[in-house]
Amino acid sequence: MDDVTESKILLAEYDRLKEEQKTRIGFRDNLLYFTLAAVTAVVALTTQSGQPRILLSAPVICLILGWTYLVNDEKISAIGYYVRDQLGPRLGELASAHSTVFGWEIYHRNVAGRAMRKRLQTAVDLFTYFIMPMVCTTVFWCSPAVQPVLVLTSLMQTLTLSVLGWQFLRRAER
Repeated sequence: MDDVTESKILLAEYDRLKEEQKTRIGFRDNLLYFTLAAVTAVVALTTQSGQPRILLSAPVICLILGWTYLVNDEKISAIGYYVRDQLGPRLGELASAHSTVFGWEIYHRNVAGRAMRKRLQTAVDLFTYFIMPMVCTTVFWCSPAVQPVLVLTSLMQTLTLSVLGWQFLRRAER
């Protein structure tokens, strides 16, 4: 019978964490595509029906999917931090390793161009989850369908979109 050792437990934890991270990355990336498709459908439905108030569903879609995207992105990063800062060093101590355990977790963060890619990704995220729904809101505001209740609703959406955009920017600073 195999002995259960701390290193085997830590390696099993690493495998599970990497599997969760991989799943979350796929889910997060698909949220971006789904958001673009959903907003495109809203714009198409608005164009076909001639009812600009339908555009106010775009901010709701972007708020919900944007928050979900952000939460998943945070979990993906948290797994990386944990592997780099906790799990790797613990395994290194157990193995009396003289080099970094799970070197890829550190190496890929220092690859040339990473900072630029992170800034571009933040721009894409802000476009998708803030600018795109704000364009829909602005088009609604400029339409003849403006009604006080819908304007109030759109102002609340704008406020919550601003908070979401700020969260994306705050997250990008780290």
